[in-house]
Amino acid sequence: MTDIIKLLSDSVANQIAAGEVIQRPSSVVKELVENSLDSGATKIHIIIKDAGRTLIQIIDNGCGMSATDARLSFERHATSKITNAKDLFSIKTLGFRGEALASVAAIASVELRTKRIEDNIGTIIKISGSKVETQEQILCPDGSNFMIKNLFFNVPARRKFLKTDKTEYRYILNEIYRIVLTNNDVEFLINFDGKDHLILNKENLKYRISNIFGKKINQSLISIKSETAIIKINGYISKPERTKKNNSEQYFFVNNRFMYHPYFRKAVTMAYDKLIPEGEYPSFFIYFDVDPSNIDVNIHPTKTEIKFEDEQAIFQIVNACIKESLGKFNVMPRIDFEENITRDAHLTSKTRIKPPSITINPDYNPFERNDKKQFKPNVPNNWEQLYNKDFDPGKNTETPEKESPEQGQLFDNQNNGTEPDFKSIFYQFKKKYIITSGKNGLIVIDQYRAHERVLYERFLHFLESRKGIVQKKMFPVELDLNNQERAFMLEVVESLNNIGFEIELKGTESFVLTGVPGDLDNKNPEELISNMLEILLNTPEDIKMILHEKIAFSLAKSAAIKSGIILKEEEMNNLFYQLMSCSNHNYTADGQKILDLITINEIENKLK
Repeated sequence: MTDIIKLLSDSVANQIAAGEVIQRPSSVVKELVENSLDSGATKIHIIIKDAGRTLIQIIDNGCGMSATDARLSFERHATSKITNAKDLFSIKTLGFRGEALASVAAIASVELRTKRIEDNIGTIIKISGSKVETQEQILCPDGSNFMIKNLFFNVPARRKFLKTDKTEYRYILNEIYRIVLTNNDVEFLINFDGKDHLILNKENLKYRISNIFGKKINQSLISIKSETAIIKINGYISKPERTKKNNSEQYFFVNNRFMYHPYFRKAVTMAYDKLIPEGEYPSFFIYFDVDPSNIDVNIHPTKTEIKFEDEQAIFQIVNACIKESLGKFNVMPRIDFEENITRDAHLTSKTRIKPPSITINPDYNPFERNDKKQFKPNVPNNWEQLYNKDFDPGKNTETPEKESPEQGQLFDNQNNGTEPDFKSIFYQFKKKYIITSGKNGLIVIDQYRAHERVLYERFLHFLESRKGIVQKKMFPVELDLNNQERAFMLEVVESLNNIGFEIELKGTESFVLTGVPGDLDNKNPEELISNMLEILLNTPEDIKMILHEKIAFSLAKSAAIKSGIILKEEEMNNLFYQLMSCSNHNYTADGQKILDLITINEIENKLK
């Protein structure tokens, strides 16, 4: 029998390695920009076309490479960052594995132009699918210029599973944000499809954060600082009134390297306990300075998961640091027992202290009834009829994707299904659920999801008919949007105006709000649009909706009444009948259950 184990060729081995290091275009951007920073670059130009599928170009003014180094840099395990195993425990550079360029060259066409400052002439190398096509001398500026073309051209399965351009651009921006937030002394120019998307000059950290996430965040940042024997902490956290619907503005960095760390994230969120609503996330940009020998950055190919030697101690330090900063800025309630409470009384030795006095009615009898004020329970005379006819969440006219809780008629046939012939009794439970009786049991409704469904269908109708009612604002409001939100607003502004908003483009970047939909006039329009854009940008790709549906969905989620809001019975009644008028009253647009039925049999079984 012949031997069956063989050594893989270099090209196949590189493609396998690329599967770990290069997951999508954003991975290429990350690896190349990190190499530029390690080269000492102070100016980096990032050019992306077609979300990285066609071109990823990184130009820097770093130290450059010699002809020999340029060729060797594309070999596996070739690096200038480490020389022996001991160096793995004192890593201070960003790239060190020596696999990035080899992995990129295995699944794309790569062109590198590079020159050292001390050299008169540079080098150009062209590689495609791990095969070197040419290497020549060339006149070029100092530094390096990488051009990655036709990414995954020889790995069609990987290219096939890339997301839409919008999603891939979002991944690229996320990687760029993680890098620029730790290198505010470096200039960055980011260009997407021929347009300058982000221009960042050398600036302090607070300005860098506000230039990325919008000027409004600048007013909400609280500085943090702590120094102990095992760790130094600095950075910024947001005030509790500025929260997000997701953790997109939560960043940890250790020794200027971005990291994921759910354990330390929990330390931060615990410090905000009872200061922010449930389901909301604070923003934070926290930087750790730790002895490199006390951490391990070599546990994952992307180098974003880091292991700490003193995790539990650091957890307590982070938590205490956040609490202290919130307290210093009077965010957390406190009592000062040393405060002189008589400082404004102007008491002297001749001041007479007058004791407080009260008046009482000795003839008052709390058990005596007054016919004019006698308590009368609000019970209708025909209360027995409430149990004779009632509602049950029936099946929709349109077949839902999932089974409805129970089959049965929704309304009495005698009134053609328009309105019931009696008034239902509604009860709000835990400020979150609406409970009413049905002919087969109790109907439990999630008030937020119910209102979301009602608004979704209403906004969708306005979008399709273009007949949204505008309520003019007395004073125009300039919307404070970050770069991502601004780019997306250009795509959806016409649709928003069809719903009933009145948003105008001022200049080339600013948007001014002059009107809102009539039934949303009591909402904060800035917060509403900000939340809507945030939901739109983070809507998963597997939720199959056209743009109009996504706009209606995101706006409905932003404007719907939240859990914790007390509703009057009339409001619950109106919401119930509006929900029942929807084409689908059982599920939200993204498939979440709105209501359910607790049957009489289930109740009786509980009471046995």
